[in-house]
Amino acid sequence: MNIKYADRMKNMKASEIRELLKLAEKPEIISFAGGFPAAEMFPVEAMKIVAVKVLEEQGEKALQYSATEGFKPLREKIAKRMKAIGVEAGIDNVLITSGSQQGLDFAGKVFLNEGDIVITEKPSYLGAIMAFKAYSPQFVDIPMDDDGMEMDQLEEALKTKENVKFIYVIPDFQNPTGKTWSVERRKKLIELANRFDIPIVEDNPYGELRFEGERPPAVKAFDTEGRVIYLGTFSKTFCPGLRLGWTLGEGELLNKFVLVKQGSDLHTSSLSQQELNCFMEDYDMDEHIEKIKEVYRKRRDIMMKTMEETFPKSVTFVHPKGGLFTWVEMPPHMNARDVFKKAIEHNVAFVPGDSFYPNGGVHNTMRINYCTMPEDKIVEGITKLGKVLHEMI
Repeated sequence: MNIKYADRMKNMKASEIRELLKLAEKPEIISFAGGFPAAEMFPVEAMKIVAVKVLEEQGEKALQYSATEGFKPLREKIAKRMKAIGVEAGIDNVLITSGSQQGLDFAGKVFLNEGDIVITEKPSYLGAIMAFKAYSPQFVDIPMDDDGMEMDQLEEALKTKENVKFIYVIPDFQNPTGKTWSVERRKKLIELANRFDIPIVEDNPYGELRFEGERPPAVKAFDTEGRVIYLGTFSKTFCPGLRLGWTLGEGELLNKFVLVKQGSDLHTSSLSQQELNCFMEDYDMDEHIEKIKEVYRKRRDIMMKTMEETFPKSVTFVHPKGGLFTWVEMPPHMNARDVFKKAIEHNVAFVPGDSFYPNGGVHNTMRINYCTMPEDKIVEGITKLGKVLHEMI
């Protein structure tokens, strides 16, 4: 057959992380590769009760079509929870999406024409890069330090680049680096966006998973002109299989996302929304998140300790204060894909970091998830990886 596909299909490739995960599916593999939360923390027993209750009390409504914007009681609860990070919002500011990944796709669809520019952190979330690439943009990636995106370089890019459509950032426990932006950088980002009249897409899947220190205000909290679209999700704090996230914004900007969703899937699962809403009414969501944080904190600590003891001194890594990931940098001459091949021989998996650079060119980094494996497997896997690194250096 001579099937003619849309030009955008040329830019769409299988997720390299998903392909690597296939290698890590063997039961003997100690995998630090995926962005998966710890499955043993899912509230399975509570959800059994919730599912029956929803079907018994609201079955016909829960199984019916519903509003594109989402289930009103759930949207109200999300708006209230946003106050914890300084965002005053109401139900009309919240659109329920099928995970925050859908919000990323919608951002591309709303803003991007072929050749337009997206500004990202360097490195940035692979899922976002893939979502945006479908719309054939160019990427301008701005380096980061320990406080976030370097604002002088962002300002230079905004001065010199035409057709910048939005700035995409992950300010809290950034994927893949685990770094968190300072409050000063968040304020400066808003200042520059206002001056150059550029929207911001703020992606925050990990902010509630803070193990230490005060949770900073969202970038959205400093938004004085309604130019920030905030993406949130329950995938990391609750159950990713429900595919529940949200997009928060104002006025015409949010309405564009609503229109796109109407054409995409009409609405997110009514049943999933009602089940989550029921859980939040009958159980303590904050208590549930605290239990997750306690487990993840211990796993992070044991991973950091084992890395310090077993990794070569020339290999550096981020000590995150929350989230799911740490970021490892090796000497410049090393290639993480070569290390990955050797590590797999020892039944250890991670994600090589080059996929997180939208313009490529960096090969000596890796992302490691410390949340999925139990503590004994973390020690075993990181010790093996340390031996591989010593051998290859």
